[in-house]
Amino acid sequence: MTENPGSPFDQLERIFHEPNRLSIMSALCAGRQGLAFSDIRDTCCLTDGNLNRHLKTLTEAGAVEIEKEFIESKPRTTVRISPLGLQRFSEYLAALTEVLEAAREAMPPETQEAPAAANRMKARPQSA
Repeated sequence: MTENPGSPFDQLERIFHEPNRLSIMSALCAGRQGLAFSDIRDTCCLTDGNLNRHLKTLTEAGAVEIEKEFIESKPRTTVRISPLGLQRFSEYLAALTEVLEAAREAMPPETQEAPAAANRMKARPQSA
């Protein structure tokens, strides 16, 4: 993303930076043994076609592995994060964390507290 050597921006891989692929990879991290296609689709609120397209991109990048099999004559597609995908996604998350922390530190002090205050407001019971 940038030409600054050693910058965390260099680690923000576009393959993971797209919101739907970020959701897919996050879901797969939680399901280390793999997740069924339908579980990923439902968890990430995607259509079959949209999920298929994102999985194709992630597969071509070596980030995920797809296994297709028949269980009692019903097709089952299981998606797993690959070892390379796990390593690259971990590096991406570390870089994203660094970029976000730098952004928060650069913000004026009054805006740094806004999200915490907003979350406290949401947690309060609503009065009629």
